[in-house]
Order: sequence, then structure tokens, then C-alpha cells
Amino acid sequence: MRSPLLLLHIIAGTLGVLSGFVAVFLLKGSRRHGRAGKVFVISILCLSASGVYLAVMKSQPGNILGGTLTFYLVATAWLAAKRRDVGPGIFDWGALLVVLTVGAIQVTYGLEAAFSQTGLKYGYSPGPYFFLGSVAVIAATGDIRMLARHGISGTQRIARHLWRMCFALFIAASSIFLARQQLFPVLLQKAGVLILLSFLPLLLMIFWLVRVRFASAFKRRRPVVGDASLVLSGRTQ
Repeated sequence: MRSPLLLLHIIAGTLGVLSGFVAVFLLKGSRRHGRAGKVFVISILCLSASGVYLAVMKSQPGNILGGTLTFYLVATAWLAAKRRDVGPGIFDWGALLVVLTVGAIQVTYGLEAAFSQTGLKYGYSPGPYFFLGSVAVIAATGDIRMLARHGISGTQRIARHLWRMCFALFIAASSIFLARQQLFPVLLQKAGVLILLSFLPLLLMIFWLVRVRFASAFKRRRPVVGDASLVLSGRTQ
């Protein structure tokens, strides 16, 4: 049973990374972006779910946490794009519980690794635990703010969608290009191409977040032109 699931995991990861890079470079809101995004969401959900199952079978708690966080990020990012005017529901409360649990365990494992004799916990140093734990805390903070405000809209909704999708793409890309460099030609390893591909989603995330923020600020500051009929009739305010 493990072999077909592993094959699904590999195929889903390949499709997820390819469609993710395509989606992130396409014009946001376009039909092609939407199609690539759907392939990315389905692929990464399959990738993370199968990864968690395989990690459970192999007793790899670190990968269980990473896969769960990835699944959470993609699911909540997709929901942010799909749902516009509808307030939060039971899924959002469940997602908050999941990410809080993941964050707490990540930080705990990081502390245990830091104070252990080997400096490791389940094969990982404190760095990865604290890094992903901090991401989980940031995501949980966003969830709490959204629930307290009974939903989000506008720029905040777009930013929520963007950073969660891009970070999920970063986890998938780094799991392939950074963690498994031996699978690729030596030339790509020495040229730093694999490192670039691993961290490119984070660079693109920063670019799009800054662009969304500046575009929103420009729209707010742009002067409003009055209706010509009101101007001619002398009824401008």
C-alpha cells in the first residue's frame, strides 16, 4: 500500500510545484491564474495528506508537523480566495485549533532539541522547528484577528491568500530542491539553481505583498473625479 501512496506523493509534489510557479507568475485574478491555482491546491493537498500518512507509518513527527502545516496553509488560503462576503465558520475555528497545536508542538520540539545532548529532536536541529513554529504562530494570529473581526475583506483578504499560498509553495519546493539535491545534476547544485528555486517562492511572496499594499494605498489616495452632470448643474460637493 505504501508504494502507490508514495507514487501519488511524488506526482502530487511535481504537479504542485510546477503549477505553483506558473500561478505565481500569472496575472492575479485571470482565468489562467485560477486554473493553475486549482491544480496547485489539489496537488498540494494530496501531497501534504499523503506525506503526513507516510510520516506516520515511518514514525517521523517532524514531517507530520510540516505536512499538517502545509495542508492548513493551502486550505485556508484557498478559502480566503473563494469566500468573499461570508463570515468565518466552524472550519475556521477548527483550522485555528490545528495551527495552534502545530505551533505549540514545533516550539516544544525546538526547545527539546536545543537542550538535548545531540542538539537534535527526531533528526532535526532547533532551527527548522522554531522557523515553522513561528510561521504557525503568525498564521494563528491572523486567524484570531479574522475571527475577532468576523471576517476580512479587500487587501487583507488578498494578502492572506497570497502569503499562505506562497509559503506552502516554498515548503513544497524546498522539500524537493533543497532537501533532495542529490536527485539533480551536479551542475545545478554547484550553480546554486536549486537554492534559488527553493527560496524563490518567498521572494515572490514579498514582491506580491508589497505590490498589493502599494496598489491599495494608491487607490485610497487617488482623487475622486466628480460626475460631469453634477459639475454642469452646479451641484458638486
